[in-house]
Amino acid sequence: MNQMNSKSCIDACTRCAEACDVCTAACLQESDIAAMRKCLALTIDCAQMCRLAAALMARQSDYALALCRVCADICKTCGDECNKHHHEHCQNCAMACLNCALYCENMAASA
Repeated sequence: MNQMNSKSCIDACTRCAEACDVCTAACLQESDIAAMRKCLALTIDCAQMCRLAAALMARQSDYALALCRVCADICKTCGDECNKHHHEHCQNCAMACLNCALYCENMAASA
């Protein structure tokens, strides 16, 4: 695992997890929470997956690259869902998620 690529991916995962946390908190304040249900579920899953992927990369775990594949998939799905909503927090989250997906895909491909 390349340390420089790993550091960039860890940073992207950390930024994504933070953006997902912000989005989750903001979605809970929206007037129509029911419309945000899928977004809420995905941002929670995505934040947790990003934190786990970052931790495994930091420890240079044998499972880090495999987890990066899964993380990329969740980030892409979360980013696509957040893009459907026009709230600023959703748009910021979508950008962070789609960026993280690219980093994670590149990490997984480096195996």
